[in-house]
Amino acid sequence: MRYDLVIFDNDGVLVDSEPIANQILAAYLTELGHPTTYEESLRDFMGGAKHRIHETVLERSGKRLPAGFDATFDARVFEEFRGRLEPVVGVAEVLDKLAAAGVPYCVGSSGSHERIRVALTETGLLERFALGRTGEDGAAGRIFSSEDVGRGKPTPDLFLHAAREMGVAPERCAVVEDSPLGVRAAIAAGMDVYGFTAMTPAVKLTESGATMLFADMAELPALLRESGRALQR
Repeated sequence: MRYDLVIFDNDGVLVDSEPIANQILAAYLTELGHPTTYEESLRDFMGGAKHRIHETVLERSGKRLPAGFDATFDARVFEEFRGRLEPVVGVAEVLDKLAAAGVPYCVGSSGSHERIRVALTETGLLERFALGRTGEDGAAGRIFSSEDVGRGKPTPDLFLHAAREMGVAPERCAVVEDSPLGVRAAIAAGMDVYGFTAMTPAVKLTESGATMLFADMAELPALLRESGRALQR
């Protein structure tokens, strides 16, 4: 048996965006009167959709973020992405090996479609998700956002949607995640989860239910192969 689909989170797994985005988020929330450190931003919001930021701030302060929060935050993040954002080291080679082995892959991200596309375009990865699916827009056919389902991680909705759209049963999917929220979502979807520990302590991913852990993208193909469910070649 092998995996019929590998679902990659975007931020922190495909692109090295978490440090940039969380530095900006912490500074912006502090500017708006909600003091937040970089470490607190990572702890509370890494892997989540923007609605989680709104809900958390409202719960803690009783105040709503301004109506233009999302647009301003995105504008600041995208400006920093341009010229600074890099792909996660080794991820292009992982995608090449999956493609060579005939194992389909896609993106399942809490980020908006716009954020995903900006990030993948800036890092030169977008074209890899435009291959292997037919239709007017091949990339769109393999990029899934929390916008598609209305609720972000840790609910399983996004991963179940991605599997359904790709025509694969949840139990035949592997998810590559770097946040406890994402791991919990994948487990709830009934999928195996490979926890990437480059930015998140291994214990946090293990406590969330990660099936396997790895610290370097170069390790991932071997882990998938050893599972007996992918990369059989």
